[in-house]
Amino acid sequence: MGEMTENFREYSITEFFKKNAQMLGFSGKIRSLTTIVHEYTTNSLDACEEAGILPDIKIKIEETGEERYAVMAQDNGPGIPPSLVGKALGQMLTGTKFHRYMQQRGQQGIGAAGCTMYALLTTGKPIHVISGHKGKIFECDLTVDLKTNEPIVTNSSEREGDFSGLIVKGEFANVKYDKGQYGPYEYLKRTALANPHAQIEFTDPEGNVFLFPRSVEKVPEKPKEVLPHPLGVDTHDMLERAKTSESTRISSFLQTSFSRVSAEKVKELQALVPEIDFKRNPKTLTWEEAEKIVKAFRQVKWIAPATDSVIPIGKEQIEKSLKNIINPEIIAVVERPPKVYKGGIPYIVEVGIAYGGNQKSSIMRFANRAPLMFDASACAITEVIKNIDWKRYGVKDFENEPITVFVNFSSVYVPYISAGKQAIANDEEIMGEIKNAVFEAARQIERHISGKIRERERETKKQIFLKYINQLSADIAELSGTKKELIEKKLMEIVEGKYGK
Repeated sequence: MGEMTENFREYSITEFFKKNAQMLGFSGKIRSLTTIVHEYTTNSLDACEEAGILPDIKIKIEETGEERYAVMAQDNGPGIPPSLVGKALGQMLTGTKFHRYMQQRGQQGIGAAGCTMYALLTTGKPIHVISGHKGKIFECDLTVDLKTNEPIVTNSSEREGDFSGLIVKGEFANVKYDKGQYGPYEYLKRTALANPHAQIEFTDPEGNVFLFPRSVEKVPEKPKEVLPHPLGVDTHDMLERAKTSESTRISSFLQTSFSRVSAEKVKELQALVPEIDFKRNPKTLTWEEAEKIVKAFRQVKWIAPATDSVIPIGKEQIEKSLKNIINPEIIAVVERPPKVYKGGIPYIVEVGIAYGGNQKSSIMRFANRAPLMFDASACAITEVIKNIDWKRYGVKDFENEPITVFVNFSSVYVPYISAGKQAIANDEEIMGEIKNAVFEAARQIERHISGKIRERERETKKQIFLKYINQLSADIAELSGTKKELIEKKLMEIVEGKYGK
C-alpha cells in the first residue's frame, strides 16, 4: 500500500491525451493529417458563421520531409483577441462550445489544442499564429505545457492592420498525405458539399490548387442558444445547475434554468413532490430531492423543445451542392421535421440521394455539416444504409451503382462514439429517423429508375417492330394490292403511337 501511495499523482487532461492521442483522431498517418485539416476547417467555419461572415478558407499542405508536413489554415473570420489566443488554441477543454446548448461543429473544446499538442509531440515545434481582430494583428508562437495543460505563448508581437481572421501554421510528423477517399482533398470536397455558403481553396503538396467556390451567397441562420429541456436532464445536471443558480427559490430556479417550465408547470411539479418546499434556495437541494424532481419531470406533459437551436443545411442548398459537385441524373432530398431524443435533445436529419452520372457508389456522412471520414463501420448512418434492401428501390447492386447517399445529422448534442468525432452512436431513435428519411428519398429515386426501365423496354420493343416493318409492309402490299409506302407509313404511326415518347 505504501508503494502505491508513493506513486499516486494527478494527471492533466493533456497528459491523458498525450498517451491516448488516437481518441482525438490521431491514429494512422493518413487519418492524423486529415484530422488536423478537419479541426482547423471546422473552427474557421464556426467562427465565420457566428460572426455572420461568408467563410473564405484556405488550406495549404507542404511536404517538409519524410512523413512530415507543414499545414497552413487561413480564414476571414473575426480573429481571436490576443488575450484568448493561448487558451483557444493551446489549452484543452476551453472555449465557447462545450457549455453552450446550441448546434456547433465542435463540442468539447479539444480539437485545435489537440493539433498544437500533436505538433509538439511529433516535431517538438510550436505552431505559429496570426490573429487579426478589430484592427489589431497579433502574432505569436504557441505550444502547450503537457503537465499543466497551460498554453505557452512566445515571440509575441502586436501591430495595427486591416487583416481580419486567423492564420495557423504548424509542422507535423508521423503523418502522410493521401489523394484517396480518406485524404484532405476528399475531406474538403465533402465540407464544401455540406457548406455551400463557404468558399474553400486547397493547395496540395504538389502545388496543385483546387477551388471549391460557394454556390449560396447567404450565411446560414445562426442557431440560438437555448435552455435544456426538462426531459433531457438527469439528477446530476439538476444539482450542478442549482449550485450555480442566482435564483433564491427553487420555483424561480426551475423557470429560469430549463425551457418550457412555466409558473403553471411549477405548480404541477410541486403537487407531485409536496414534501419539497419550492420556496427554499435551490442551493440547498439534496441528491434525493433533485432525483424526485427529475422523476416528476417525467410525469408532466411538456411542450416539445424549441428547435431554433438546430439549423439544417436546407433542401435547396443540398440540391445545389450535389448538382455542382456530383452532377447526377437525379437528386432526391428529404428534410425531416425536428425530432427529440433522450426526451429533450432536439435534432434534424437530412438525406440526399444522387443517382446516375459519372460517379461511384458512396455514403457521405455529416454531423452539423462536418464530414465524418473515418470509423464508418461503427457509425449509425452506415449501419442504417447498409441494412436497407436497395433492390426494392430499383438499385440492384448498391456497391457498384452510380449512387451517393448523403446524410446530415444536426443537433445541439451529437452522440459521437469518441472524442475523435467521426461516428455517431447507434441510438435506436436516431437510427429510426435516419431510416425513415432514406426510405422517403429512395422512393423518389425508385420512381426515376422505374421510369428509365420502362422507357428502355419501350425502346427495345419499338426497335423490334421497326426492324420488321419494311418486310411486313411489302408482304401486306403484295397480298392486298395496296401501295407499300402507305402501309409502311400507317404501321409507323401505330408503332410511334404505342411506343413513341
